[in-house]
Amino acid sequence: MSNSSSISHFLLLALADTRQLQLLHFCLLLGISLAALLGNGLIISTVACSHHLHTPMFFFLLNLALSDLGSICTTVPKAMHNSLWDTRNISYTGCTAQLFFFLFFLSAEFYLLTVMCYDRYVSICKPLHYGTLLGSRACAHMAAAAWASAFLNALLHTANTFSLPLCHGNALGQFFCEVPHIIKLSCSHSNLREIGLILVSLCLAFGCFVFIVFSYMLIFRAVLRIPSEQGRQKAFSTCLPHLVVVSLFISTGTFAHLKPPSMSSPSLDLSVSVLYSVVTPALNPLIYSLRNQELKAAVWRLMTGCFHKH
Repeated sequence: MSNSSSISHFLLLALADTRQLQLLHFCLLLGISLAALLGNGLIISTVACSHHLHTPMFFFLLNLALSDLGSICTTVPKAMHNSLWDTRNISYTGCTAQLFFFLFFLSAEFYLLTVMCYDRYVSICKPLHYGTLLGSRACAHMAAAAWASAFLNALLHTANTFSLPLCHGNALGQFFCEVPHIIKLSCSHSNLREIGLILVSLCLAFGCFVFIVFSYMLIFRAVLRIPSEQGRQKAFSTCLPHLVVVSLFISTGTFAHLKPPSMSSPSLDLSVSVLYSVVTPALNPLIYSLRNQELKAAVWRLMTGCFHKH
């Protein structure tokens, strides 16, 4: 029997058994992370450098890109290192840091998506009040509140998870450090606090989800009242990327953590966790830039401007 004080490292779930598959996983993760870095990096630099994109929608999109970059950089480098060097180790400190930052960026993403929903609601349902309800100060306060809430959530969960005595070894059933898998290693009677914290987080997440659903009901009702076909299309095109990103984020995250045990298998669990922790943050910039002509034009101007300078 071991407890947390005697554990110096954890063993992460191996992505593959054979050397060829390990190297294939390394190449796939490298490709996805480079695509995520390029896509999110382009959005951040384009919004920061283009003055005409200094609007609430693009300000929140910049924050979302930062959270996507953060979550990719938290989980993928260690998984790539382990695949390349055929190891499963992560230090106790490394696991603590990984858990904290993953929770931080994941929570920030959800809160930012909720704030972005409010932005879409105001722009379509209350366009005359847009300037007053979403001024630069209000936007800064909302973004700061999202990041601060995410920080607090991550801090509470990380501190609580690692305060639990661990009596079931150090092998995690996940390729990165995650709360449910660390709880499985703890003594069964001591994790009531963490379950309580998870319930509070779930209630908060459910509140955000209800807010998003209710806002979109009002948005769609307002859009369908727009008399011109062109006006309706323009309104839908600003909402569709956000709706797709929200749906992808919520559905993959929910399925990963709330799927019935009968559906559980190591390969399915691994595929789902890769989907919600790695693929989704890499897809977000693509989803946003494909539908947004203004953003596409600004990215193109930035790239051609840099090319001409060189």
